[in-house]
Amino acid sequence: MNNTNDLTNRTLTLERTFNAPIDLVWEAWTQPEHVAKWWAPHGMDLEVIKHDFSVGGKWKYAMPMPDGNQFISEGVYSEIVPQKKIVTTADFRPMTEGVELHIQFEKDGNQTKFTFSVIHETEEYCKQQEEMGFYNGWGSAFERLDKMLNDLT
Repeated sequence: MNNTNDLTNRTLTLERTFNAPIDLVWEAWTQPEHVAKWWAPHGMDLEVIKHDFSVGGKWKYAMPMPDGNQFISEGVYSEIVPQKKIVTTADFRPMTEGVELHIQFEKDGNQTKFTFSVIHETEEYCKQQEEMGFYNGWGSAFERLDKMLNDLT
């Protein structure tokens, strides 16, 4: 079997349990006014340029960088199952391009189990992204999400 085609070797995953109901966690992912508050790592701002939350809809966010440039995140939604799953393509220029995000939500009483997976084109690209700080970067954003959810509950 060719390991390049093995999703396990091409996927980076973060799992968390948020102390918030699933409808609130879903809203935090699907409403641009909420996304703007947490999508970026600590200390970074985010501008929501486009947010068409529908299958085939496009999203585009910009983070101003200290050097005056912008870090652009954008993609197209390919699957949306309300309060269960979001699948979207994603480019995070200039660092990451051509990945697919799989975001899963599972109700657990008044908490929400959350799984965030990023599928890369090759195993090598996946390893490179991990070494560049995937877990720290997304972990920081999800800490901001957790704080925002706690502030809203």
